[in-house]
Amino acid sequence: MSELHELKCEACQIDAPMVTELETTELVKDIPEWDVLDRDGIKQLERVFSFKNFKQAWAFADKVAEMAEEEFHHPTITLEWGKVTVCWWSHSIKGLHKNDFICAAKTDQLLAE
Repeated sequence: MSELHELKCEACQIDAPMVTELETTELVKDIPEWDVLDRDGIKQLERVFSFKNFKQAWAFADKVAEMAEEEFHHPTITLEWGKVTVCWWSHSIKGLHKNDFICAAKTDQLLAE
């Protein structure tokens, strides 16, 4: 089986199935730095990335934005001095889809670039 970060996002329609609790438990093993949060009944993946300064944080936020556009799956990206918070979830289904885990893994890979 492919590594999660090597997979491509699939088009996510409003009737796409959310990942189950069991699937979430398995998928999150591949992205251990990410937290599964519940915001207003919507499960989301979130990770805070730390950097030495604003410029490095900004450059990373740009990389995340470019990757998101390539995958046509878009997160919330919060840019602060020395910190970027990335939050993935599928807006159309109001919860987590496998795409979110794929993009979280791809986000982690951006640190190595």
